[in-house]
Amino acid sequence: MISSFDLDKLKPLFQDFYTLTGIHISLFSERYEEIFPYPEELPSFCQLIRTDAEATIHCKNCDRESCRIAARQHNVYFYQCHAGLTEACTPIYMGEVIAGYIIVGNIFAYPDHETGWQTIRKLCMDYNIDQAALQAACLERPILSRQYVLAACHILEAVASYLCNERVAILKKGNLHTRIDEYILQHLTDDLSVATLCQQFSIGKTYLYEITSSTYGIGVAEHIRSLRMEHARKLLKDSPELSVSDVASACGFKDYNYFISAFRKNTGCSPKQYQKNG
Repeated sequence: MISSFDLDKLKPLFQDFYTLTGIHISLFSERYEEIFPYPEELPSFCQLIRTDAEATIHCKNCDRESCRIAARQHNVYFYQCHAGLTEACTPIYMGEVIAGYIIVGNIFAYPDHETGWQTIRKLCMDYNIDQAALQAACLERPILSRQYVLAACHILEAVASYLCNERVAILKKGNLHTRIDEYILQHLTDDLSVATLCQQFSIGKTYLYEITSSTYGIGVAEHIRSLRMEHARKLLKDSPELSVSDVASACGFKDYNYFISAFRKNTGCSPKQYQKNG
């Protein structure tokens, strides 16, 4: 986790939002992990949905996917959850970096209860849930108009901005470069690029360049090559049964001749000599 939140400041803010709107609100980390929901107890409808194991998995997947889409859109993302209720997700930005997400949900945004129930019944028919109890839970949900939901989401955007401006959200920059390195090392054979890393960590190009420059004193592409070369040296020493070609491929060097040349420039000797001396 690269961000932290002052929950003592956050709780009264979320409490006020719920008092004004009646809408459940929850804070998620930048890695899509729920940190702080308010109220802590879910509405009876959602509690019923989560009595089914498959439905619970779908709930968590729905949360993660909404965060990903909101990050790509750089804006509030409205959607209907797998069980038929309306939700919205907004990213919390610290400059160009996403520090977390806020999701509001469990909203019954239908013209009437019967219309909503018929939609929800079809969506949830394969879950092992008492249909009569689920219908009763639907009837308990207040009907909220689209205008009401939009107004709530405008407040939601203001809340996200407040979290950063008032230092309720704090970015831990020191951990991000470690996570980036871990990702690169786990995907050495992939087509790694600035665009790939920016998308993976929900950051802008400028911020990514700043991280590698301030931490390592080199650019992004050069840092990726450096990590690939470091891994190549390790493989040549620790796995003498591997051929030089195998090592090159395992480290993401698609051009064998380029690998030989780059390795010699980096170490002063050829991969075979390095392996022999290792």
